[in-house]
Amino acid sequence: MNIVQKLTNFLKFAAILTIAIFYMSPFLMVIVNSFKQTSEIILNPFKLPESFSFANYLSAAIKMKYWNAFLNTLIITSFSITLIVIFSSMAAYIFVRKNWSINKIVFSMMIASMIIPFQSIMIPLVKIYGSLNLLNNKWTLIYMYLGFGTSFAVFMYHGFIKGIPYELEEAALVDGASEFQTFWKIVFPLLKPVTYTIVILDSLWIWNDFLLPSLVLISAEKRTLQLSTFYFYGTYNTDYGLAMAALMLAIIPIIIIYLLLQKYIIAGIMKGAIK
Repeated sequence: MNIVQKLTNFLKFAAILTIAIFYMSPFLMVIVNSFKQTSEIILNPFKLPESFSFANYLSAAIKMKYWNAFLNTLIITSFSITLIVIFSSMAAYIFVRKNWSINKIVFSMMIASMIIPFQSIMIPLVKIYGSLNLLNNKWTLIYMYLGFGTSFAVFMYHGFIKGIPYELEEAALVDGASEFQTFWKIVFPLLKPVTYTIVILDSLWIWNDFLLPSLVLISAEKRTLQLSTFYFYGTYNTDYGLAMAALMLAIIPIIIIYLLLQKYIIAGIMKGAIK
């Protein structure tokens, strides 16, 4: 390797490192400031804390009723993702394997619905569900997430199922399996890569979502983690130290899930999009 190649590689590495530091700097600032008092943050937000104490985390957990909010968020996220995976995988299977003319129409409508911004329908949505007395209910929110998340999941599953040889299903049917059994015992286990991808992406979306829960969940005992962190920001006063600690408490669980399953994201997206 000559000097020019070494210099080129060094410059590439330096550029990537600079971009990574720039990208991570807001997150690093949240971590650093979560250990500070508000006065320290206002004085110099870039300075390291004088002492690393978890007092902010303990106070934030108590004030935001962390475990109650965590349980609410966990229930909403887990049930929403489970329903999205079940219904989307079955719908995509029907779209691929059944040569019905209506399938193409419905599938095209589902794909087209992905471009509709949520903000354009949120007011009518809340008005309709409010008139039916269905607001302030976790299950209403789960139902909404199912509706909003199905289109993308069907799109992912659709591309992946097209790449599965139909001969596998024919063999199962010949052996006496029903179509329902064939899907769950033969096809669905093969969908593991794209299922991991959908689970991760939808977990990031639902866990971190603020707007939809703020429109549906009203009472304090039903708040998610994201709604609980918002209430550290007052109209006239904000405790930035507690707010930063609360943000960290809210995102740590989903970061752990992402780190454990991140290797499946790119593989699942590529297989689902290309096939």
